[in-house]
Amino acid sequence: MQETDHSIVRAILAGDKEAYGALVRAHSAAMFRVAFRIIGNEAEAEEIVQEAFLRGYQQLESFQQRSSFGTWIYRIAVNCALNRISRPGIEAEYRHGDESDPEQKTVQVATPQADPERVLLNREISAARELAMLRLTPTEKSAFVLRHLEDRSTNEIAEVLGIAPNAAKQAVFRAVQKLRQELAPLRGNA
Repeated sequence: MQETDHSIVRAILAGDKEAYGALVRAHSAAMFRVAFRIIGNEAEAEEIVQEAFLRGYQQLESFQQRSSFGTWIYRIAVNCALNRISRPGIEAEYRHGDESDPEQKTVQVATPQADPERVLLNREISAARELAMLRLTPTEKSAFVLRHLEDRSTNEIAEVLGIAPNAAKQAVFRAVQKLRQELAPLRGNA
């Protein structure tokens, strides 16, 4: 895939502007997942993906083909998501805007064992997990999402976040520690 991406980038830089659509199709789903997991809002995640691809297109000449295009565009998307969160007033909206209805972000699937007590417990666990994720710093949340939800390596996380590999490892570690601490009271209920 990396060589294909690099050849598409060369074609775009050579004047084939339509070829960028192939990169968008190849990477948009993964970028949406990571943006949604950082932001927690589907419409915002879509906007972030569009913004990232627009910035990527505008900065394509600065793309040094030492790394993969996917990692480079991921970094742009993560930066767009972090910028969106860090705007004054926006962070408070994400931290407090959806707390009144934690079910809105989750999908409940009925199972033969899903008695009312189990459904209630699942809702409580989902709400606690969402709240715990909101208490992470943007870097910790991004690092955790990339490592444990997107299965990215420490080096990839470091490259995407623009930090040293050791700092990426520490961000993941801190996120896991904070989440364990926040969710520890639920262990007895699960």
